[in-house]
Amino acid sequence: MHTWSDTLRFAFQPVVNLSTGAVAALEVLARPETGDVLAEARRDPGLDGRLAVLAVRAAVRHETLLPLHVNVFAGTLADLGGLTSLTDAVRAAGRLPWEVTVDVVPPYTHVPRQALLDAVAALREPGFRVSADGVGDGDVPLRLLADLAPDLVKLDGSLLSRPAVVRAMRTLCDESGALLAVEGVETELQCAAARSAGAQLAQGTLFAPPARRPAADVYVPPRSPGPGGAARAGPSVREFVRPAALLPDTASASRVRTLLTGSPDVSGVLLVDRNGVPVRSVHRSRFLLSMSGRYGHALYADRPAARLGDPPRTVGVDATAWEVLDVVADGERDRTSDDVAVVDGSGRCVGVVRLADLVRALAESRVEEAAGLNPLTRLPGSDAITGEVDRRIADGRAFALSWLDVDHFKQVNDGAGFAAGDELIRSVGRALQLAASGSVRVGHIGGDDFLVLADPEGLDPLAASVLDAPWSAGGRAVTLSLATVVCGPGSVADHRQAAACLAPLKKAAKALGGTSWVRGRAGMPGHEVLRGVRGVPRRPGCPAPGAGAS
Repeated sequence: MHTWSDTLRFAFQPVVNLSTGAVAALEVLARPETGDVLAEARRDPGLDGRLAVLAVRAAVRHETLLPLHVNVFAGTLADLGGLTSLTDAVRAAGRLPWEVTVDVVPPYTHVPRQALLDAVAALREPGFRVSADGVGDGDVPLRLLADLAPDLVKLDGSLLSRPAVVRAMRTLCDESGALLAVEGVETELQCAAARSAGAQLAQGTLFAPPARRPAADVYVPPRSPGPGGAARAGPSVREFVRPAALLPDTASASRVRTLLTGSPDVSGVLLVDRNGVPVRSVHRSRFLLSMSGRYGHALYADRPAARLGDPPRTVGVDATAWEVLDVVADGERDRTSDDVAVVDGSGRCVGVVRLADLVRALAESRVEEAAGLNPLTRLPGSDAITGEVDRRIADGRAFALSWLDVDHFKQVNDGAGFAAGDELIRSVGRALQLAASGSVRVGHIGGDDFLVLADPEGLDPLAASVLDAPWSAGGRAVTLSLATVVCGPGSVADHRQAAACLAPLKKAAKALGGTSWVRGRAGMPGHEVLRGVRGVPRRPGCPAPGAGAS
């Protein structure tokens, strides 16, 4: 007699790391050839739990070393109080629970909240990771999402048309220590949008469609040149995590050799204790060289592989790329090519990072940053500042955006000469840089125009330092104009709206005599004059009456 399981097949879809282009995991998808088993599983927790077990067994048949994602309905978890059968299946398959992510699938309506939270806690006890699936198109309440504290949030691809929402979700993920993935990516434009909005992982037919066999290769569009300006802190190590090849610390050298020879892409093996904490690191080349030497197999094959390993190099999941480089630099020179293990707060391995990935990404960021610098002042252009404005808006932070320029600069340039004019611009740029501190960002958008982004309370010292200085070019006195718009949380939607609020303030500042400063607030009429004299015409090339008056 045929049963539903006789016509059930499974497909594999890669979860792709958008920074490295590597496959970070495989999602195992049930594909019934007849009937609607998935609809039945939504109503039958026992059936849904069995599907999860079969998904793990299907992956084992393909001998993939990649971490797995298995789908389970939220209602199933709440009803069953966890998945003991899944734990047993993973152990029987020779896999470790922390190599498996349970994608908790909507609907959440009518699912008992506390029962679901208790079931998720039960999954985490042996080490399973948890993903909130279908966010944005499903019905997961934000409060429940925060209480679940998932290791991964999977957004529906339709949200890519609303980048502010994706950026806001990235902020939420950063606060809770989760990664952000986007599902259903089908075009290169969507991939670019996912990267720009801050997603770290993605899956969809653009990279590889679901297939009966795990994809050996995926297509990842090249990263388009974008604005630089990354801080010294550098990108998070989370962006570069690759799946780790893990074996128990009791594994024999023969078992490690079998894994390495059967998986040419694996650069090393981490031997972990029963809690998943790295104990030894086995480097591919050094290990195989020892095993292939004279008497090597006879000496080591049946002995613990740990004897041929080294102490693992580890960094926390909150480390930056620069901190990983420091770990590599402080070690032995012959281990610079070793993978660095990334561990969570419990010391458990969540993956590895490769030095080549970090060096490539940091080099690209420096090249992009250099390309965006103004050649005269070496300050970033408008893209870096406006990008930071959008991030602060998404974070719900208040900020002050200012525009500064030299009054009558064309006449100053014509009268004193372009060399004197260039030196004046460089001097103003240096003064802004020296006065900037903390979170203040300074940009040179061309000619004599500068942008300054600061916290509302952090602008006064910078303004005083720059506006109080006596400026001249070729012996001719010069005045400056400064316009500021203060934007509270929710007062503007993006950097374009902030710039639109700044435009009339620029005009008001230029209408004043002497060095001037005008400040207004987004969404509120009028402005206040902090410096400058009303009704006094400006004359280029000589001191203006009342210059510097407040």
